[in-house]
Amino acid sequence: MPTPTPAIVTDAELATATATLNRLLDTLDTVLFGQHELIELVVTGVLARGHILLEGLPGLGKTELVKGLAKALALDARRVQFTPDLLPGDITGNPMLQEVDGRRVFVFQRGPIFAHILLADEINRASPKTQSALLEAMQERRVTAGGETHILPDPFFVLATQNPIDLEGTYPLPEAQLDRFLFKIDVRRNPPDVLERIVLNREIGQEPAIAPVLAPGELTQLLALTRRIHLPVAVANYIARLVHGSHPGESAASAGVRFGASPRAALALAAAAKARGLRHGRPHASFEDVQTVARPVLTHRILLEHTARLDGATSLGVVEKLLVEIPVQGKVLPTSLAAAKIA
Repeated sequence: MPTPTPAIVTDAELATATATLNRLLDTLDTVLFGQHELIELVVTGVLARGHILLEGLPGLGKTELVKGLAKALALDARRVQFTPDLLPGDITGNPMLQEVDGRRVFVFQRGPIFAHILLADEINRASPKTQSALLEAMQERRVTAGGETHILPDPFFVLATQNPIDLEGTYPLPEAQLDRFLFKIDVRRNPPDVLERIVLNREIGQEPAIAPVLAPGELTQLLALTRRIHLPVAVANYIARLVHGSHPGESAASAGVRFGASPRAALALAAAAKARGLRHGRPHASFEDVQTVARPVLTHRILLEHTARLDGATSLGVVEKLLVEIPVQGKVLPTSLAAAKIA
């Protein structure tokens, strides 16, 4: 059966959503100073129902931002500090032997993952086995333990922080898990003027007081509204050509690429572009929306050849070249045809 066409988003709905999102962003700006672009991306990722990976050195405020977001959205949040000795059951939960009606039976004790927001702090300090415990939860919003399936709360987000992978005691996340994150965002250090503001307004160990910004049910309405944002065929075609061009031999930009972006990346681009369209008060996604979210969506999904990395190539560099090479409208000649035409 064909997918039903969603109802057109009205001007009144857009105005209400824009006002609510502006309040949310203003509140988060008081949590993390001087990082408005980062905050915009995090809110966009939430609207798209995506999981978000924040990478940066310790002490830049990644954890404070996630905790502030949970308070502003009035969602139940749990924090797990990932360490090398953390086990999968410490996250998902374990069957525990208990006495029920005179009989000893196994009863599933839920782990901290059963929350609206799971803050996975320093996720790459845990072993790959423990990291993989999140795969089913992130993709299917459920946990299977002891042969039984347990549904996670709705909505459910994983907001993870990680240290740069060249730091001691870190384990690179498996490619399959990286692909589950809608965004991977680099958190950069602050300039002197922002540091001065932090020193004047913060104290060690003191968290900013954050009151809920959204009333009960408002986030659910925003998430539903995001799905109704229109994705024009031309924009969908642009997304498809960007993802196709990321694969080896499909564009000049993909030189040195071992594996390009997956179909999940195309879906992530579409969802994030629609979320950004709503954020800016539009009933449709645009080419600009796709270009803005392409970097955090695609960079962690493009794997380079070892020799290309040795030569200084980066996945971000590939995405930058794709955005220049792939036109927003019109088809791109396959590499072989383009080469023949030049010759």
